[in-house]
Amino acid sequence: MSRRCELTGKGPMTGNNVSHANNKTRRRFLPNLQDVSLQSEALGRSFKLRVSSAALRSVDHRGGLDAYLARAKDDELSANALQIKREIAKAQTAA
Repeated sequence: MSRRCELTGKGPMTGNNVSHANNKTRRRFLPNLQDVSLQSEALGRSFKLRVSSAALRSVDHRGGLDAYLARAKDDELSANALQIKREIAKAQTAA
């Protein structure tokens, strides 16, 4: 399981640990990923996603999973999230 957010594409970054003596050693900054179930109103079911806490706040701010995916760029989404986006769009055009 990769350490990458399924909605934003946010992944690990690299940097330095800097000691008091100014010694530098390489380190990784990992995103704060959470396993969550997000509810789709258009489809009437929930989806399990691995999402960063920043993306979770963005989903709440935009008004839910459906609204977030409608405005999200396709190249940032994982394959699973992209398929959910297509299903939601299909359900909204049919309704």
